[in-house]
Amino acid sequence: MYHIEREINEQPEVMARLLAEQYETAQRIAAAIRDFNPAFVHIAARGTSDNAGRYAQYLMGIHARLPVALAAPSIHTIYESAPDLSRALVLAISQSGRSDDVRRVVTDARAQGALTVSITNNADSMLAHDAEYHLPLLAGEEISVAATKTYTAELTAIAMLVKALVPDFDSEDYLDRLPAYAEETLKLSDSVVDWAQRYRYMDRFASIGRGYNYCTAFEVSLKIKELCYITGVEYSEADFRHGPIALVQPGFPVLVVAPEGKTLPLLLDLLESLKQKNAECLVISNSSVARDLAVNAMAIPAVPEWLSPLVAVIPGQTLAMRLALAKGHSVDKPEGLQKVTVTV
Repeated sequence: MYHIEREINEQPEVMARLLAEQYETAQRIAAAIRDFNPAFVHIAARGTSDNAGRYAQYLMGIHARLPVALAAPSIHTIYESAPDLSRALVLAISQSGRSDDVRRVVTDARAQGALTVSITNNADSMLAHDAEYHLPLLAGEEISVAATKTYTAELTAIAMLVKALVPDFDSEDYLDRLPAYAEETLKLSDSVVDWAQRYRYMDRFASIGRGYNYCTAFEVSLKIKELCYITGVEYSEADFRHGPIALVQPGFPVLVVAPEGKTLPLLLDLLESLKQKNAECLVISNSSVARDLAVNAMAIPAVPEWLSPLVAVIPGQTLAMRLALAKGHSVDKPEGLQKVTVTV
């Protein structure tokens, strides 16, 4: 078994461990956030962790009613002009905790009096020590260069923080059922192997999401680009209609993340338009209506919309791995990439 395949399959276990062992940490951080009463949230991250930040934008914005922005670390490092973050909750997300520019956002913010929190898979990392509070992911070593279990662990950590911050937000305790949802998703993803070969010669694609799953469109696209060396573009459903939809010709592959929820009617309308254009639609959804509009569909369990990014990414990870294997590429060590990327 490939390392990435093993790590994809470990995701339910990682989620369960994080939920069980870091409950009190999440509660403690949430209490600090309430005491600090931030005016806004500022998220520093790169790569896959930046996509986790996109999830936080929606989850914190909708349920904690906090304005959330993604940081531009170059302002701190290259331009040496840190913005005023004194009233911010600064949340740094990094698998390794070693990226200098993400650390710089945290150290600048903490010096200004901001509340700083880091989420990493390395509790001994510099970033973990730079922030006032740290939430470890407990994902274990991730050997494959392409992140899988650390990404869903980051999303789980964010969901834990928001649930702790807004106690009545998950009154049905859906988050506690997440490992079971992920396990079911893995079983549903087995079907990808039956049709991935069809896309062996695909050389470009678009990835579309909206709302909570804007992050999923970006993360699945990133995994395909990392593992398959294919040019891909990511859009929200709304932005895609503002011009880029013109690039769709018959047979053009469009991956659409369209789970049940408030954004589904908009995505169904888009899928109808794409069908009229004879696009090659690949759909990740728990809606049978959405899946019926797909050339190939990837099913996920029935989950609340806010929780769907934590399972919707799994068939996307599986697709990226299977497509890379069909193309004859290394799935654990993609060309030109390394596990830890340190940027300044």
